Amino acid sequence: MTTPAQARSFDAAAAVYAANRPSYPPALLDAVEELAGLRLAGSRVADVGAGTGLGTALLRARGARVTAVEPGDGMAAQLRRTLPGVPLVRGDGDRLPLRSGSCDLVTYAQAWHWTDPERSVPEARRVLRPGGALALWWNDSDATVPWVAAQDARLRHFFGAEEEAAAQDGGGPAEDGFPRRLPAGRDFATRRIPWTRRVPLDVHLANIGSYSDFLMIGPEAAGTFLVPERERLAALFPDGVVEEHYVVSLAVTHP
Repeated sequence: MTTPAQARSFDAAAAVYAANRPSYPPALLDAVEELAGLRLAGSRVADVGAGTGLGTALLRARGARVTAVEPGDGMAAQLRRTLPGVPLVRGDGDRLPLRSGSCDLVTYAQAWHWTDPERSVPEARRVLRPGGALALWWNDSDATVPWVAAQDARLRHFFGAEEEAAAQDGGGPAEDGFPRRLPAGRDFATRRIPWTRRVPLDVHLANIGSYSDFLMIGPEAAGTFLVPERERLAALFPDGVVEEHYVVSLAVTHP
């Protein structure tokens, strides 16, 4: 996993990330089991780029013997506070600090796009047992919903990326229907899982503000987008509760 300034920007905002980012629906882990051909209960799982542990917590709740792998100081510290019983090792996907053949499943929740696939694919293959699986997934805003599409367009315009995903961490899918480019030469089974959550307007805006694009420009510059966005959404959701629409895009392979 490469660690450019944008990837490491989350460390200073780890508490905000943990409090406001969406988790994942239970149907995601059902699909992981189906496509990987294993039961999570009792499986040895490495959750790489674990961040504050949103995916890690769900894997553990399913009974997986999960080890979190996280390079960032702030994110790792938040994960330790949130999940004190989960083993945590400091490292990244391009050089996994794990024994060869030690895992049944390697997962990346919202983190694969920070890696160098020429290094991270061989590393995943090394630490997996024969027949083990690699699972990658992303939460992306569902641009088939009109108000979400309009917000995504405003984000793209704000960052001068009209032809690209709205933001590194939360934009819509690419032209092929998958939000990030998958490693070439791999046979991936894919699944797309729509879901929603209802949150206060403050949580919705804090979630957007935790995108790495906003973290890189700082709170004053971010406010030039988030302040008028609050006014727009307050008119759209007068009860102060935003129904966020997502699609989780899952890709699983046996490397």
